[in-house]
Amino acid sequence: MLKNHLAKMKQKCSRFYWKLFEPRVSKLIGFALMAFGATILSAHLAMAFTAPAPGSFAYTVYNVAVTQILNGAIGFTGGVVAMVLGAVMAIQQKIMLAIPCIIGGAVLLNAESLVTTLGVVF
Repeated sequence: MLKNHLAKMKQKCSRFYWKLFEPRVSKLIGFALMAFGATILSAHLAMAFTAPAPGSFAYTVYNVAVTQILNGAIGFTGGVVAMVLGAVMAIQQKIMLAIPCIIGGAVLLNAESLVTTLGVVF
């Protein structure tokens, strides 16, 4: 039984690999690689985000959103709640729900360092 299954899998894999050498498929792979290369070569350098100076445009929005909410008690509480929720989901073996909760909680808890090191691509 297992031998038959392995033989069928081997046959399917060999068919898949031979399809890679068909002209239409290899053209498609070539175009995809060229597009990927062009994207990589045309990328610009990332520049660090700096906080706006007091009195400049959108300083009030930055002050409320980043300083008072993300770095304040609301952001810390949200991060802790997300981490606890992720732990509860992991205990219940709902891993696909636990992973985003834990990552989101870690992002909220480290928001102060993330905001200053976040790069903006121009």
